[in-house]
Amino acid sequence: MGPWRCLLLLPLLAVSLRAQQQQFMEYVERRLTLLEERISQWHDQSSRYSTELRDFKNQVLGMLEAAEKEREAMRAEAESAAVRVDRLEREVDYLETQNPAPPCVEVDETLMDKQVATAKQRKNEKYTKLTDCSDTIASVRAMKILKRFGSTSGLWTKDAAGNSEKIYVFDGTANDTVYVFPRMREFTLFSATRKAARIKLPYPWVGTGHLVYDGHLYYIRQHGLSFQVIKFNLANKTVVDSSVFPAEEQIPVFGLSPFTYIEVAADEEGLWAIYATKEDEKNICLAKLDPGSLDIEQMWDTPCPRENAEGAFVVCGALHVVYNTRLPSRSRVQCVFDVSGTLAPEDASLVYFPKRYGSHSSMKYSPRERQVYAWDDGYQIIYRMEMKKKMEV
Repeated sequence: MGPWRCLLLLPLLAVSLRAQQQQFMEYVERRLTLLEERISQWHDQSSRYSTELRDFKNQVLGMLEAAEKEREAMRAEAESAAVRVDRLEREVDYLETQNPAPPCVEVDETLMDKQVATAKQRKNEKYTKLTDCSDTIASVRAMKILKRFGSTSGLWTKDAAGNSEKIYVFDGTANDTVYVFPRMREFTLFSATRKAARIKLPYPWVGTGHLVYDGHLYYIRQHGLSFQVIKFNLANKTVVDSSVFPAEEQIPVFGLSPFTYIEVAADEEGLWAIYATKEDEKNICLAKLDPGSLDIEQMWDTPCPRENAEGAFVVCGALHVVYNTRLPSRSRVQCVFDVSGTLAPEDASLVYFPKRYGSHSSMKYSPRERQVYAWDDGYQIIYRMEMKKKMEV
């Protein structure tokens, strides 16, 4: 290529380079403009977030100040409540000092001998029914496990005669404090006793044979070698009456529940006492109680054995004894004794209870609900009973 041609190409190359430089500068300017826009957006967002964070911080500080004020107010109320509780306790202590002492329940040997003699005269007499009740148990219709509460042995029940929905719980076989729940719902839903009132008895109970009947608690107290039935008014928390049970040399009434010496039961006819003595140590005895005076109206020797018995209750004047085995199995009513003689033992239904955890430490029949409140190895169970007329069995 000649020199004159190179000179012609130089202006063309210069024009091309200037065009490329212009394009590059325009590209750089566009990128810088985008970067400036993003920086501006970031700055705006950062300012907004800072403002929101500052507002949130101020809001939290206000809430903390309000919470602190509420805490101080609650602490003041708690201190005031503690002062009122302390004053109330002092007033209760004063009222207790003003109340008369509970009736003397010491054993009067002469009176006890007279009661024993009277009771023996009434033993096995013909019973005159107080009601027209002629039902007996046909089967267990349903079972409901409420919960597990307290010790392996205990008692829970309602008032067998009144309309109260309160639940009374006796935890253990030797104690002096009864838990009272206002309704079944509170007893079922809460595992602790914070929803329960407490009734401290003047004397500790023994066994699980106690009963709530018509606003009164009938419970068993051991005094030396004898046993007393204590009648306790649940409304004013006082002992109304007490009586030494007129039976000599008592032994545990149930072979599988050695902690119970007297089982107080209720049915449509009233109050009963189930017990056993060394005089006839193989079989269970039954007595009709006067709920007002605690006198024994009549007594019977029953053919129901103590061996392998774990509990008993009375339905329409008929004693139903529940049996099990030494190694807990399925509980069953295997012996029935009707004081009126209208139901022969061989004609009674053999009632089985569904096998659950162990054996029953208590079984309380409710005549107004036709169901049994049972305590099985710490579980509280309700058995609903299917009833039939005695002549239909």
